[in-house]
Amino acid sequence: EVVENGDTKFIPDRFSKTYFNWMNNIRDWCISRQLWWGHQIPAYYCEDCGEIIVDKEKPDVCPKCGSTNLKQDEDVLDTWFSSALWPFSTLGWPEETEDFKQFFPNNTLVTGYDIIFFWVARMIFMSLYNTGETPFENIYIHGLIRDKNGLKMSKSLGNGIDPLQVIKDFSADALRFAIITGNAAGNDVRMSDEKLEWGRNFLNKLWNASRFVLMNITDEVISEDQVINNLEETDKWILSRLNNIISEVTDNMDKYELGLAAQKVYDFTWNEFCDWYIEFVKPRLNSENEQSKRAAYYTLSYVLKNILKLLHPVIPFITEEIYSYIPGTDQALIIEQWPEVNEKYQFKTEEENIQKLIEIVRAIRNIRSNYEVPNKKEVNVFVNSSDSELKKLENAKDILNKLARVASLSKLPDNQDLEKYATAVVNDVEVYILLEDLIDKDKEIKRLTSKLAKLTKEVEKSNKKLSNEGFLSKAPEAVVNKEKRIQKELTEEINSIKKRLSNLQ
Repeated sequence: EVVENGDTKFIPDRFSKTYFNWMNNIRDWCISRQLWWGHQIPAYYCEDCGEIIVDKEKPDVCPKCGSTNLKQDEDVLDTWFSSALWPFSTLGWPEETEDFKQFFPNNTLVTGYDIIFFWVARMIFMSLYNTGETPFENIYIHGLIRDKNGLKMSKSLGNGIDPLQVIKDFSADALRFAIITGNAAGNDVRMSDEKLEWGRNFLNKLWNASRFVLMNITDEVISEDQVINNLEETDKWILSRLNNIISEVTDNMDKYELGLAAQKVYDFTWNEFCDWYIEFVKPRLNSENEQSKRAAYYTLSYVLKNILKLLHPVIPFITEEIYSYIPGTDQALIIEQWPEVNEKYQFKTEEENIQKLIEIVRAIRNIRSNYEVPNKKEVNVFVNSSDSELKKLENAKDILNKLARVASLSKLPDNQDLEKYATAVVNDVEVYILLEDLIDKDKEIKRLTSKLAKLTKEVEKSNKKLSNEGFLSKAPEAVVNKEKRIQKELTEEINSIKKRLSNLQ
């Protein structure tokens, strides 16, 4: 009834069906076990008349015949019988202790789906029987940890993972992060060294980014009021994006979407804070403009502190350690307040402007990569856009130079032969770079011609395979499909090279 009427909820809700299936098809429960350890059954046998007495204390005499020759049952209660008492017995019940008043009933139970009846249901009915209350409001169901092939870990298969060894090799935080991130409630987790390495790599990224921030900001605690009027567009962008992440992650956490919450903080930390904002702000840290520097110091510190707070439930050790070094943090992270959206940092226009700038930098980088332009070589960029968009890009010329090696930025002249340009389109901005500025024309033609010949041979080989009836009939379907995919990718790359060669010639 407590689950039917919503006093206790399963997360995800689909697991309530498992609960109801057991409860609606209840069977007698054999509570005795022949084990050495457990709560001994409080049943006593009279060795003279056979009377059975059940009592809290061992009786002195048999109530039927008066014999003192009594023996306690040697069996113990089933493990789940005593485990069912856990929510209240651990808090001092039946005494009205402070712990019992504070922590019973509780908010959330976290457990696996394989013991919904054995443990969850029995805690509920034991609590209702003994206290009249359901023991928890929410039951968060997680999946099982499986090996990288999806098999359940077992001693017989030898595919188990020792968590203590994993912690030694990768750290406890990396293990926690790998298990939680990207996984939905109730779903099993495939564990592998690759996933653990991925988690550890993120911790390293966080550590190195934090070290950069702490090495470049001052020990002075700068308040919001001191910099609010001097925030630059990139500051406003990252602060506004942080607001969005705080709002989304808080909502995810409230809904027990822990994997999604962790993934969002990961993406924000790595892709926006580390890869973009820190790069945006580096030139300002060495500038002569004190107002700009202080705004950068404040923003770096503020965003890092909030990232650490958002990550702390998932990776508590590294976040607590980093937090202790940040100027102005006078208490442990674990007792800090959860981050809240700051209404002063809602900068929608700046968000859109910087996001477009990021896409333009990516487009220029892609062009450079396609034509294998050396990193040190600067390029002249032309754009076809409105005057207002051009003005925004001109204002960001230092960023464009630092992140995409753009020497100059100007409007595309009229009546140009566009075949002579490498191009990209970002929303309503068209980006053009003269091919002759990118490459040595003759050298590039030679390189592409050589690559085209090599790819042509590979696609001919693939075509021969796919036209062979023996291969098609005997090879597994997955192998045939893979070959078709290779053929398609080769053909697309050949067409792309032919187009580039045509432009160059």
